Amino acid sequence: MESVDYLEDLPETDEPAWILGRQHHLKTEKSKLLSDIGSRLWFTYRRKFSPIGGTGPSSDAGWGCMLRCGQMMLAQALICQHLGRDWQWEEYKKQPEEYKKILCCFLDRKDCCYSIHQMAQMGVGEGKSIGEWFGPNTVAQVLKKLALFDEWNSLAVYVSMDNTVVIEDIKKMCWAPLQGCPRSHCSSLSYRSSVNSAKTSGAPGGSWKPLLLIVPLRLGINHINPVYVDAFKECFKMPQSLGALGGKPNNAYYFIGFLGNELIYLDPHTTQVFVASDESGAVDDHSFHYQQAPHRMKIMNLDPSVALGFFCKEEKDFDNWCSFVQKEIHKKQSLRMFELVQKHPPHWPPFIPPTKPEVTTSGAGPLDPRRPGTPPWKPGSPR
Repeated sequence: MESVDYLEDLPETDEPAWILGRQHHLKTEKSKLLSDIGSRLWFTYRRKFSPIGGTGPSSDAGWGCMLRCGQMMLAQALICQHLGRDWQWEEYKKQPEEYKKILCCFLDRKDCCYSIHQMAQMGVGEGKSIGEWFGPNTVAQVLKKLALFDEWNSLAVYVSMDNTVVIEDIKKMCWAPLQGCPRSHCSSLSYRSSVNSAKTSGAPGGSWKPLLLIVPLRLGINHINPVYVDAFKECFKMPQSLGALGGKPNNAYYFIGFLGNELIYLDPHTTQVFVASDESGAVDDHSFHYQQAPHRMKIMNLDPSVALGFFCKEEKDFDNWCSFVQKEIHKKQSLRMFELVQKHPPHWPPFIPPTKPEVTTSGAGPLDPRRPGTPPWKPGSPR
């Protein structure tokens, strides 16, 4: 990671770079910056995986970029949950078991929780045909639904509506009573530990579920409104930051930080060959880490449709996030990117925390997520 070749594209500047809540000084910490970026899981187009839905595409090149960006944001949340924000990937170094399990959640197989197969098929319920491009909000809705089937991580995924984050609803969802724990392709290890912690914590309704908070936004009409720029950058400074999904029309990037008025991002637009795990479950992970100088783009070239991501492992992390938003973002903004309110708006429908649908499986593959208990959906069948 310390090769000079990777440093040439980064300017010599006194301005710090911010990456997912961490500050790096380029003049003294370039190798540290590159190591931080290279430790993020990097998901790109793949080819030669098993056909989606049995008869669908075997590559997502040309249409799956926003799905890959959603995978990267979620993977970063899982790394923070199991390994901590300061965990670093090192080439050829033995990695923790949790890292291997996180990576396996995203392999391009129909039986992996957050695979391109699962995301594309869940997108059908959001009105997207397999092979159709997703926007940031659609990816957020898909991740929210898929997380209900993932007992290992037991995430609470909250996607804000109408540019409004409701504190009451998030607390209600994260303190929701613990569900039963059927076996699935995701281990129930963390679920058991959360049950044990709930017994000793005396917490209301069980144990706090780690929160993945996604805030879809429209920061302008055709171009980003300059009034939002400072607040948008401020979000990357938060310790809870998972970056942002966005990019340009039909061209998605995963934004992980900024340097001056340039955004730093991971680009999914590289087509690599599908990687399978071996019999022991190990994966050759080199192609899942970007090991070159990071891509950058001017913030004013950003399409105004974006989705911010944040991860709050514990309730105090969410409380701190709320305080940061109120003190550092809302007080400095003449026009707010989003609202943060304490109570559920009375004119909205009642908030009901999402629960896992009851499904039956024959072992033949993933079920149609829109109609529990039905056979797997295949391209060309009636929707």
